Amino acid sequence: MAKTKPGRRTLDSYTVKHISKTIRPGDCVLMRPSDSSKPSYVARVEKIEADSRCANVRVHVRWYYRPEESIGGRRQFHGSKEVFLSDHFDIQSADAIEGKCMVHSFKSYTKLDAVGNDDFFCRFEYNSSTGAFNPDRVAVYCKCEMPYNPDDLMVQCEGCSDWWIQNAVVGDTFDVCEDVSLCTGPNEHRGSDEKKICERM
Repeated sequence: MAKTKPGRRTLDSYTVKHISKTIRPGDCVLMRPSDSSKPSYVARVEKIEADSRCANVRVHVRWYYRPEESIGGRRQFHGSKEVFLSDHFDIQSADAIEGKCMVHSFKSYTKLDAVGNDDFFCRFEYNSSTGAFNPDRVAVYCKCEMPYNPDDLMVQCEGCSDWWIQNAVVGDTFDVCEDVSLCTGPNEHRGSDEKKICERM
């Protein structure tokens, strides 16, 4: 991370006037894209610095990538609100901040009673140069052996305790135990297979 230049000072917090929100290092924010047809970029504030009169405030950010911005693109198991914490750091004007948002852990996100427009989740770190993910292994479910997508309703067989994507069960496309119960997602404490994620997903 670059050192603060002479004449600039580091701020503990800063109120972004055009959105009337106070930001601090560690907060997640929505940044205005250069192309207005694209969704706002998601970033984590690492540092806030200003000139001596606070006339020019800049934020050091670490970008989150959406799946479609990664080398491998969006996959079936990626949630609509999923982002990857990248190794891509940048310095932006505080004027480019459009709002604050919340990037939850995957576990916390799946427990939300309601998901708002400014709620996202992250379960992977992403190397923007190589396309590699960390962790490179993740639990998989259902006959498709895909990681859990929190947008999909899952059903759990009470007989065998396996988890299935509801669409795979409805319509009798294949045989599963008959004793199934609807649930919002897999219980992390139950046994599940793991699969290595391809570096380019």
